[in-house]
Amino acid sequence: MKKQELIHLHGLLAEVHTQIEAWEDEDIELTEYDTLGVRPTSIHKSKTDHKAAVFKLAKGITGAMREAEPEPVAAQAD
Repeated sequence: MKKQELIHLHGLLAEVHTQIEAWEDEDIELTEYDTLGVRPTSIHKSKTDHKAAVFKLAKGITGAMREAEPEPVAAQAD
């Protein structure tokens, strides 16, 4: 994946994070992501930095979703 694509993905995940917080009315725990200090607008940061940030942000989002939906939902066809 190219750096530009990682930055774009980083921005999309940041938007998902913002939207989830608006829907749930509570903050998502992202201390690992916050300690990196890399934001989607940090275009001067390296590709490796953005990749790490994407993984930390995705981990925080999925962890919050797992807490909100503790039981797995079985797949169903309509």
